[in-house]
Amino acid sequence: MKNLTVAFIGLGLIGGSIARGLKRGAPDTEIMAYMRTRSKLEQARKEGIVDIILDRPDEKLRECDIIFLCTPVEFNASYLELIRPFLREGTIVTDVGSTKTSIHETVAALGMESSFIGGHPMAGSEKTGYENSSDHLLENAYYILTPTEKTPDSFTERMTEVAGIIGAIPLVLDYRRHDFIVAAISHLPHLIASTLVNLVHDCDGEDEMMKRLAAGGFKDITRIASSSPVMWEQICMTNEENISVILEKYIEDLKKLLASLKNREANTVSRLFESSREYRNSFAETPKGSIAPDYSFSADIVDETGAIAIISAILAGKGISIKNIGINHNREHGEGALRISFYDKASMEAAWTRLKSYNYTLFSD
Repeated sequence: MKNLTVAFIGLGLIGGSIARGLKRGAPDTEIMAYMRTRSKLEQARKEGIVDIILDRPDEKLRECDIIFLCTPVEFNASYLELIRPFLREGTIVTDVGSTKTSIHETVAALGMESSFIGGHPMAGSEKTGYENSSDHLLENAYYILTPTEKTPDSFTERMTEVAGIIGAIPLVLDYRRHDFIVAAISHLPHLIASTLVNLVHDCDGEDEMMKRLAAGGFKDITRIASSSPVMWEQICMTNEENISVILEKYIEDLKKLLASLKNREANTVSRLFESSREYRNSFAETPKGSIAPDYSFSADIVDETGAIAIISAILAGKGISIKNIGINHNREHGEGALRISFYDKASMEAAWTRLKSYNYTLFSD
C-alpha cells in the first residue's frame, strides 16, 4: 500500500475525509482531485491534502491505483462514462454512495464490472462539504464493500486495506443484500419517524398540547426525522424496491396489531413488547428495557490510546457519573466518534459544559 496514487471525483465531506485519512495513515499517497468548486480544491492543495488539481477527468487518471466517485448518486453514471476511457488495467473504481443497486447496474451496463467495487462508508454529518471533512470521521465506522461478480479478489483486499488505513471497519457484502439491510435498519426507520412526527402534527389541537407534551420516548424515536429532506429523497428513490418490500411487511404487522387491539385479544401487546425487548436487548452489551428518555450525546475524538480515559477523568474530576460509554460504529447521520450516556439530565448538561470547556466538539441528539 505504499506510494499509492488516488483520484477523487468530487471532494465533499466523505471524499475529503477519506483523502485526509489517507494522508494521515499513508503520507506518501499522491492525491489528485476534480470537482466543480475550484476554490475548495485550492484549499485542499494548500492544506497538503490534494497534490494535483484536475481541470476535468482526463489522461492523468491513467496514473491512478484507485479512483473514488464521491459525487451525488445521480451524477455517478455520467462520471463512470467519462473516466472509462482513461482506466488502465489494475485501476480500482469505487464509490461512496449509501445505496448500491443503481450504480452496480450502471457498471454492468458499461462493462466495467472487473474494475469496480462498491463502497459505503457508514459515517457522515449534518454539515456538508470539504470544509467539514475530518481525518478521523470514518474511524470505527463500518465501511461496507460490495464487489461485483467479476471484481478481482486483489481489489477487495486492497480496498479492505484502505479502509483499515483510515481507521474504518471493513465489511464485505453482496450489493443486493446491502440495500435490503439498509432498507430495514436505516431507510424505513427514517420514514417511520417522519410519518410519526407528521401524524402528531395532524392530530394535534390548536393549543399544540401534543407538541408541548412530547418528550422522552417520543423524542428518542423521532430524532432522525430531522435529517436532510433532499438527501433522503435521493436515498429512498434509489432503493424503492427494497423499501417497498419492508414497508409492506411493516404495514401488515401494523394491521395485525390493529385487529388484535380492536378484538381485545389477550396478551397481544405483552407478547409484542416481550419479543421486541428480547431482540433489542441483544444489540448491546448492557441490556435495556423499553424505550426511556435517553440522556446522551456524542463527542468527536481521535481514536488513540488514552482518549476515552482522558474524557472519563475530566468528568470524574467534577463528580459526574457516566452510565455508558462506547464507540459509534455507524455514524452515518452525524454522531461523533464516542457516545456517552448519563443517568439524568443534570449530569448530561454538566458533562456537556465540562467537555466544551476543554474544546471538545460535541453532538446532541
